[in-house]
Amino acid sequence: MQFNFIANAPQTSTSGQTLAVLDPSDGQIYDQIQRSQAADVDEAVAAARQCFNTVWGKFSAAERGRLLMRLSARISDSVDELTAIEQRDCGKPTKQARADALALARYFEFYAGACDKLHGDTIPYLEGYSVLTWREPHGVTGHIIPWNYPMQIFGRSVGGALAAGNACVVKPAEDACLSLLRVAQLAAEVGFPAGAINIVTGYGHEVGDALARHPGIDHISFTGSPSVGTLIQQVAAQRHCPVTLELGGKSPQIVFADADLDAAVPAILNAIVQNAGQTCSAGSRLLVAQAIYEPLLARLGQAFEQLRVGPASMDLDLGPLIRQSQQQRVWDFLSDAQVANIPMVAQGRVVDEAPQAGFYQAPTLLRDVPPQHRLAQEEVFGPVLCAMAFDDEDHAVALANATRFGLVAGVWTRDGARQFRMARRIRSGQVFINNYGAGGGVELPFGGVKSSGYGREKGFEALHGFTTLKTVAIRHG
Repeated sequence: MQFNFIANAPQTSTSGQTLAVLDPSDGQIYDQIQRSQAADVDEAVAAARQCFNTVWGKFSAAERGRLLMRLSARISDSVDELTAIEQRDCGKPTKQARADALALARYFEFYAGACDKLHGDTIPYLEGYSVLTWREPHGVTGHIIPWNYPMQIFGRSVGGALAAGNACVVKPAEDACLSLLRVAQLAAEVGFPAGAINIVTGYGHEVGDALARHPGIDHISFTGSPSVGTLIQQVAAQRHCPVTLELGGKSPQIVFADADLDAAVPAILNAIVQNAGQTCSAGSRLLVAQAIYEPLLARLGQAFEQLRVGPASMDLDLGPLIRQSQQQRVWDFLSDAQVANIPMVAQGRVVDEAPQAGFYQAPTLLRDVPPQHRLAQEEVFGPVLCAMAFDDEDHAVALANATRFGLVAGVWTRDGARQFRMARRIRSGQVFINNYGAGGGVELPFGGVKSSGYGREKGFEALHGFTTLKTVAIRHG
């Protein structure tokens, strides 16, 4: 049985109800979490406010940094434990779960060093005045964390908020709570004051809604779907609460005829199969110059056919999807492709050892996908890559920008002038040229435009979002 973690102590939900935790690899129940309600959010927010007002908000930046560094070190020491938790809870292959745990440690290491680097400015003004700006924390921040990368998104969101001086209330996805509950316990063990990090589990329409509406929350960070992001904005707007939103993408990989295909092919493959395609920044649209369309699809088809899917513990190329409803969603998209006579180039294979009750999906490469078909417009959130050809640079830009999303784009070309033109013309929060993801560096600000959201997390830029700017004007004499 898992419990909420409020003011450094395990807490049962006020409702007394629980939710089952399923292993995506076999579909079986193996644990329980609390089904919390608004009253539990009240308790967590009160604990965070008390901590901010009396302890955390009074710490110096250096003191906060030392605690964040201690937590980073404890996470590093606990990588094997956190890997095992994440592997079973989320169905991630061992290498992916381990990478997420290491990334979490790196986020806290980065933000530990950033705490005392967050400076204001002095502003030249009228004679007899001194004008300066201060960066101040919001106070209590609310964090709604999705199920696809709970540790990584906790690190970039909560790590940044804590570094800026906020106390945090976290609502993880009900499908992926366990690693974050453990991290909160580790934080208490290394000396974080009671109330600095509070975890409340449960359904989004119960706990997430209560958190977004709570008058004691001064800022909301949300990563998830555009539809829920709209609801978060509407609720927050009623009390003028600022929000940071990362709402997914339909990211293009744009491959020109002069691209280095030996470098591009493995990156394109990884960008759609990582985490079984359940990634906001998945490179799910492949836009290829007509001259190399057929040979590139042939190479990718061979690579897809070698991919294997199985239980997380087997540490194959892909693990299961998170739940049955997500599996059904991917099936529905592939069914639509069949109805529309969209050709399939190749497909990987689910291994025989995979339990029938697990939530598996073979990675699939489709070609000649019409740009306006839902497969080219909507997030599948599964390992499905949609390829289409373009005629020239203008056509490539038009296709790249032809969705409501704008999170990430990849451009593959040796032409230096074209690299900069494409980076300017693509409407996206991130553009990666001759790479995709730049190694996932925590230093790189991350966020989107259009329906992919606004605001930035990761990197130093995140600290600006987790603070408010105060201007102080002093008249001398």
